[in-house]
Amino acid sequence: MNLNWYNKSVKQTVDELSVDMKKGLSGEEAESRIQKYGHNELKEKAKETMLQKIIKQLKDFLVIILIVASIVSGLVGEISDSIVIIAIVIINAVLGVLQEGKAEKALEALKKMSAPNARVYRNGHIEIIPAKNLVPGDVVLLEAGDSIPADLRLFESINLKVEEASLTGESVPVDKHAEEVFESDMPIGDRVNMAYMSTIVTYGRGKGIVINTGANTEIGKIAEAIQSFEDEVTPLQLKLNELGKWLGIACLVICALVFAIGFLRDGHLLEMFLISVSLAVAAIPEGLPAVVTIVLALGMKRMVQRNAIVRKLLAVETLGCVTVICSDKTGTLTQNEMTVVKTYTGRTAYRVSGQGYNPAGEFAVQDSKIDPMQDNNLKLLLASGVLCNDSTLEQKSEEENIWGIVGDPTEGSLMVAGAKAGMEKVAMNEAYDRVAELPFDSTRKMMTTFHKDYLPGKIISFTKGAPDIILSRCSKVYLNGRIEPLTDEIRKEITGVNSAFAGEALRVLAFTYREYDKLPAGIDSDSIENELVFIGLMGMIDPARVEASDAIKVCKGAGIKPVMITGDHKDTAVAIARDLGLMSEGAGVMTGADLDKLSDEDLRVQAEQVSVYARVSPEHKVRIVEALRQNGHIAAMTGDGVNDAMALKRSDIGVSMGITGTDVAKGTADIILMDDNFATIVAAVEEGRIIYSNIRKFVYFLLSCNIAEIFIIFISLLLNMPVPLIPIQLLWLNLVSDSFPALALGTEKGEPDIMKMKPRNAKEPILNRQLITGILTLSIAQTIAVLIAFVWSLNTHGGDLLYARTMAFTTLTVVELIMAFSCRSERLPLLKLGVFSNRSLIWASMTSFALMLAVIYLPFLQPIFKTVSLGWMEWGTIISLAAIPLIAGELYKAVARRAEARA
Repeated sequence: MNLNWYNKSVKQTVDELSVDMKKGLSGEEAESRIQKYGHNELKEKAKETMLQKIIKQLKDFLVIILIVASIVSGLVGEISDSIVIIAIVIINAVLGVLQEGKAEKALEALKKMSAPNARVYRNGHIEIIPAKNLVPGDVVLLEAGDSIPADLRLFESINLKVEEASLTGESVPVDKHAEEVFESDMPIGDRVNMAYMSTIVTYGRGKGIVINTGANTEIGKIAEAIQSFEDEVTPLQLKLNELGKWLGIACLVICALVFAIGFLRDGHLLEMFLISVSLAVAAIPEGLPAVVTIVLALGMKRMVQRNAIVRKLLAVETLGCVTVICSDKTGTLTQNEMTVVKTYTGRTAYRVSGQGYNPAGEFAVQDSKIDPMQDNNLKLLLASGVLCNDSTLEQKSEEENIWGIVGDPTEGSLMVAGAKAGMEKVAMNEAYDRVAELPFDSTRKMMTTFHKDYLPGKIISFTKGAPDIILSRCSKVYLNGRIEPLTDEIRKEITGVNSAFAGEALRVLAFTYREYDKLPAGIDSDSIENELVFIGLMGMIDPARVEASDAIKVCKGAGIKPVMITGDHKDTAVAIARDLGLMSEGAGVMTGADLDKLSDEDLRVQAEQVSVYARVSPEHKVRIVEALRQNGHIAAMTGDGVNDAMALKRSDIGVSMGITGTDVAKGTADIILMDDNFATIVAAVEEGRIIYSNIRKFVYFLLSCNIAEIFIIFISLLLNMPVPLIPIQLLWLNLVSDSFPALALGTEKGEPDIMKMKPRNAKEPILNRQLITGILTLSIAQTIAVLIAFVWSLNTHGGDLLYARTMAFTTLTVVELIMAFSCRSERLPLLKLGVFSNRSLIWASMTSFALMLAVIYLPFLQPIFKTVSLGWMEWGTIISLAAIPLIAGELYKAVARRAEARA
């Protein structure tokens, strides 16, 4: 189908689509066209099957190593080892699939919250049908408040205004003119004879012919473009893959080395092979994939409690390393609720407090509060704004005190300003009945309504509109209850105030009135909208969210650069950015026109200095995000509109709004904010940092345990000693004794200054120099403690290997459980954290300890794990030796803190 419908006249459109504008399509014809064009729904990317989801979970390098270890264990006859390893692999995969499945279900629930309908002509009657059943050629009726259900070529527009913020980013509604026919290509925002799917009618009424549905609509094309982008690997995935490969290589090298040493010392081939398998089991932290999955799942659960749905398990962590947040302005940083903030009347400027559609606020001159009902000038100005108005103010939720507007947002702001002074629309209309009107149109840029009884025995007309046009039609001014001549001096003052308001990025309307003894016989603009009495000005803006300002402060404190990317005007964007504190000293501003002049390389350079991008298109947003990423940034993109979706996909992490967000944006995002609150982003960033910090803590703990196991076996072989630990004991330590404390470390609360630290380098491995040094310190300390216990037991029990191995196994278990408390922080001492402040770790340690006692003392388990019962003397030795790694860990942290302070 030809896409340039805005170049065609209404007649051409009607002829091409074979439609009767008065009767619409017949039911049979509509059904036939559904068969031809399909339903009016966006195509979704094919969902992963259960098998694909499981395979994705099993692709992890560590998991692959575990599977190989399981197979090898089975081949050499260690069936129990093989079964336990494969069990942990299956548990890990199931957990990952279940958690991501929950996120998908939550998203599906969001999509079903509001199934749109459409009013159409069918079979000569007006019918309300599901929007998905619309077809090209359907005649759709539009009125204020309607969401446009498909792409339409308008053929009737009566004062029709459409808010296209979700598509273009422009928050001010666009005037539509069905009679227009364009000769050349026009950008979406200028196609005034068209109406597009997902945009909203804010004023007037109209009719249009459906010209495109589903994937052929403008948002459908965007959705298709989004699906062409492949999902990218997150930083945590890269880190875990890197860690897995490192462990795998280390495992192979150590196993080969041990096998070679043992064989050259006349060791038996099978015995050396079994010892090598033992080392492989010791080298790989089998519990790591499961613990990572569980910790991320717990993070997802906490995010839901903080009003965020995480669609991808690893996305939580990615937020923790973002260095820049690119945010749309309308509805994300602002309230998407036009608000009157300044008025001018009686030669006095007033400040209006209160934000959004909540009718709570005050009026003040400088710092002095005033009562609008006691100020004749202000009272008349507010009355004109309420009466010359077609919008409605409604309380959506009494409990939560949430208000909304039906109609034009600009008119809605006038309604709210009046309500703050006690002038309610219903009461005002009943008291001062509207008897006639001249509707607004974009040619006159004015609107006039006539009311009776506002002045006793008189008819009064209120006219509002663009200040320059209104002022040119005024000959008088209302001052302190009297009508005075509009002198050049006063006219100049009004013009100056208007310029000052506009300079603050306010949208300004002027208000006037005129008196009549009776309703004029001929009501037309030339006779009515002249010789007007000037009342005053109202300046309004879509205000910044209060919580967004605080969130931006926290972001900056955390070393994260906030960037505004909007389709709105430059002055408006800058005003909001300054109000939020988003623009730092010397920060740059760039428009879409400026962007078009820059090469990708030049944009990369400029992007580091720019904090505000205005009048940009969806393609510009993608270029900006990619430029930032090429500069090494981890970029998050927040937004709610269709126009945000491609940039959401290209960013490292996309964050969509759950209430105002379009389905396209929600389906593309990694995280969905259920409360549309920008401040939730800060909570998500903090949560991501906590999760990564906790992952490092349990990697610190698990690897120190595993490397200690390697050292114990390796050194015993070098010293020609018996192996202190057998494979089943190593497996028990790795999967049971270690996993519970590791999981508890994953629930650790964030350290107090976590949001005052700079974002970590996304390329820095989990095992950086600091962590490796700490792991080696603890591993050596554990090795010393266990080998002392093993040798002591051999000497005191006449070389009883079974007893000595039980002693080594028990000592290592106790050492690891006590050492877990030191691993709660890489920097802070245990006493400062509080020994008992992590209750999960206490319960986990008690559980692991109880299970260890079962393995040692229960007769039916002793043959399986090759253990014997220990006496009180042995326990005294074990507890004494367990203090060695704890002291070593605390001393290492003290040295590290001093080194950090000197740096």
